[in-house]
Amino acid sequence: MSALSAQPVGAVEGRWEVVARAGRLLLRYRSGKIIAGLAILVAFVLLGAIGPHLLSRDPTAPSGTSLLAPSARHWLGTTLQGQDVFTQLVDGTGSSLEVGFVAGAIATLVAVVIGLVAGYIRGVGGEIFSALSNVFLVIPSLPLVIVLAGYLPKAGVLSITLVIAVTSWAGGARVIRAQTLAMVHRDYVQSARAVGEPRRRVLFSEIFPNILPIVMSTFLFAVIGAIATEAGLAFLGLGDVNQVSWGYMINLAEANDALFGGAWWWWLPPGLCYALVGAALGLVNFGIDEIGNPRLRMARLATKAAAFQARSRTAATVPVRPGNEEQ
Repeated sequence: MSALSAQPVGAVEGRWEVVARAGRLLLRYRSGKIIAGLAILVAFVLLGAIGPHLLSRDPTAPSGTSLLAPSARHWLGTTLQGQDVFTQLVDGTGSSLEVGFVAGAIATLVAVVIGLVAGYIRGVGGEIFSALSNVFLVIPSLPLVIVLAGYLPKAGVLSITLVIAVTSWAGGARVIRAQTLAMVHRDYVQSARAVGEPRRRVLFSEIFPNILPIVMSTFLFAVIGAIATEAGLAFLGLGDVNQVSWGYMINLAEANDALFGGAWWWWLPPGLCYALVGAALGLVNFGIDEIGNPRLRMARLATKAAAFQARSRTAATVPVRPGNEEQ
């Protein structure tokens, strides 16, 4: 008899029960926060993926009068060099989102692996992984990113992405380790260990499904941090000078005194794009937390019920006008 067949039926069937339950909750409780956040993210992703192929202008080539205000020909005006701001904004969407999501995914993967191993393994191995995450956690991430990016032989998109990912996984790993330590002594984990399941199976089949909300929150915050870090590096001139991005646009606008020169159309659109993407990721995170947390979910349902009762009482107290009665 194999180890899998020797497990209790409830343990085998309930291994991914948390994942299925999360999916049912997402379908049942259609959160307005998640819908709004995903709508904004999808719009930006489509803009970054399709927009550059529809542009007829080169984002780095002069195409109009210097510092031209927004008009029908140049929707967001032009830069000091006569470059179209809207073209640069669309062309920079893909690179900014690519760095954010790829770096966030890599950082989350590293955080999950190190957090699970550090929380599950006892002895020297677990302490080493825990100490590694603590070391990266106490090192100031932004100065480290600036130093690493400054010493890169070629500060391309891939190099910047890897630097951001390497310096942003420690916080998520610490949270995942704490959750793993809390689940090691659960009955289903002890049952899996008792029947001789390997550590890899226990970690990724028994513990990992139960920390999915934490992993999703870690990923969303990692993406937000990666996008903000990429913007900071580009603003400081440490990004890829051959690649247009939102941070690159803000850097050029600041270097040419667009803020004090009244050329608001040069720096405001990329700043608003950063704010919208950050708000969208935050809305998705709050919506997932609201659905996954029973207390927040019950509070949300109670608020809806109270609002429905208030509307019902208001409708019941509205006087009926003469002539509107049913005949």
